[in-house]
Formats: sequence, C-alpha cells, structure tokens
Amino acid sequence: MVNLSRYTLRGVATVGALAGFAAAVMPNAQAAQDSGATSAANTANTAATAVAATPPPVDGVAYAIGNPPAGDGLTTKSSLTNVVRYNRLYKTGAIPSSGCKQLNVSLRTFSGVVAYENNLFKCLYGSWALPLKQAGAAYKVAPTLVVHNSRTVNSYCGAVTDTAFFCGYNGKAWIYIPAYQIINYWNQSPTFAQAYATFTLSHEYGHHVQWLTGILGASWQRQRAFSTYAAQLEESRRRELQASCLGGAVDGANKRNYPFSGGFMTQYNWIISNSGDQPGGVRDHGSLKNHAFWVTAGFNAKHSYTVAGNCNTFNASSAYVA
Repeated sequence: MVNLSRYTLRGVATVGALAGFAAAVMPNAQAAQDSGATSAANTANTAATAVAATPPPVDGVAYAIGNPPAGDGLTTKSSLTNVVRYNRLYKTGAIPSSGCKQLNVSLRTFSGVVAYENNLFKCLYGSWALPLKQAGAAYKVAPTLVVHNSRTVNSYCGAVTDTAFFCGYNGKAWIYIPAYQIINYWNQSPTFAQAYATFTLSHEYGHHVQWLTGILGASWQRQRAFSTYAAQLEESRRRELQASCLGGAVDGANKRNYPFSGGFMTQYNWIISNSGDQPGGVRDHGSLKNHAFWVTAGFNAKHSYTVAGNCNTFNASSAYVA
C-alpha cells in the first residue's frame, strides 16, 4: 500500500491522492493467454498460485498543485461538495468510441511499451474530448505521457518511487507509467501485461478527467477538512473508486475496437476484481468487491445512459465505497 511518507512533496500546497491500484498479486495466467477463452472462474483458481518473482501490480498517487486550466463552463466558485457531487461531468452524454484499435506490438522491450501506451493514450484523449467539452472543462488540454524505466521519478509534484502516477501542476499535467513493471508481466503472461497496461493508463487518465473538472482538487480539500481519519479515508476511497470507474467507462466505450473478449477480458476482469484495499492494509482505495463494482458500472453502461454519471461515487452510500 502507499505510504505518503515515502514521497517527497513540493510545499504544503501539494494535494496527494492515492491513485491506481492497491496491491494485488498477478495470477499465473499463461494458460489463459494460450487458450484465449479461459473462464473467469478458472482464472480465479489459477490466481491462488502467485508468481513469487513478480511484484504486485503498482499502486499509484495523483497530485494536484494549483488550479486546473479553466474551461468555458468550469467554475471554481461552487462549494466543494457541489463540485464533487453535482459536477457537470455527470450530466454529459455517453463517452464515444475513439475508433482506435489495440497496437499489435511486443511489450518485451521499452520501445514496445512506449508505442503501446502512446497508442492507447491517443484513444483515451479522443474518447474523453466530447464529455469534457460538455462538462465545460478545458477538453483540449491533454496530459503529457511519460513512459520511463526509472525506479524513482522527480516530477513537478515531487519524487515518486515504483508506481504509476498523475501530476497536475499549475495548469499542466503529466501521467507517468513505469515500463519495467509491464515488461516483467509480459515475460510471464503477454495477455496479462496488455490488460494491466490498458487499465493502468485508463485509470490514470480518469484522474486527469477529475483534475480538469475540478473534482480532484475539491476532493482533497474536502478530505483535509474532515476531522476524523475514518472520514478522510472514505473521501480517498470515493476519489479512487471514481477514477477506476472512469477508466472502466472509457474502456467500455471502446470495447468493440479493443480486444475486450477472450483471454484479454479474463485478465482484465481478474485485475479489476483483485485491485483495491488488501487485508491488513490502509483502507484508502476501496474493497476488492467495490472496486470491481465501480469499474463494471462504468464499463457496462448502456449508450442511452450518461456514462460518466454512472461514476458518481461522491453521491453513493458509504456501503458502496467501503
């Protein structure tokens, strides 16, 4: 689990969010990759045997320093509760498909991971542009994608080690993806590595959506204002579960173009069902059950529904963000 004391942050104005995935252990899923049609139940059984040499899927952080760029209709004058609970994002139309397809490239090398993630990044930008425009956010502002092979990254938001993370700093944003984790997974199961690389980036882009609409900063201001640790943790869970739901929603919008079927979907489902707060860990991301619930709620949204509106974790009862 993330311990914020591990990170060196820049100044007291820094807003930190625990993003990405809480620790989950990758299943020994090579058989699922080979068959292409292994059931979720079989994968769950296989998952009981962990790959001892593999580190758990990366958890992450999301920082916001200063205000996001202002869109035509974005207002920061509303109350913090209104920003997170009644945001215009929730009233936008269905997320459109970008029409992008998965890049057929090996993730065994750094250059392969860079190419794969950059291709997916363009898909995410294309799908989120319309909803962000409808929400009144600065929809043309894209984060800078940084795929790297360093254990520790020094960013405008501080130094972060061994994790994917989002950084929003004075109107600009970055998403950092460690390639070596994806390469390690590829060497054990290419299909798992592809599913992991896909959901990781989709989740981090979900934080970018939160940032542009004012949700990320407002949520952290709310969290700092709460007087009890329990309330602070619940706010963190609402924020993180929403980012995962937004990631699932944009993935679902592209499910006819991307290979969300067969072995890929089996691994994707395993990842979302085993990410979240682990036994004995800090309860800041949400239970495994609730994590799977929110990602699925986003992914399976029907075209006639407001897709981003399915991800309003801030208006859900406490039981759904436990």
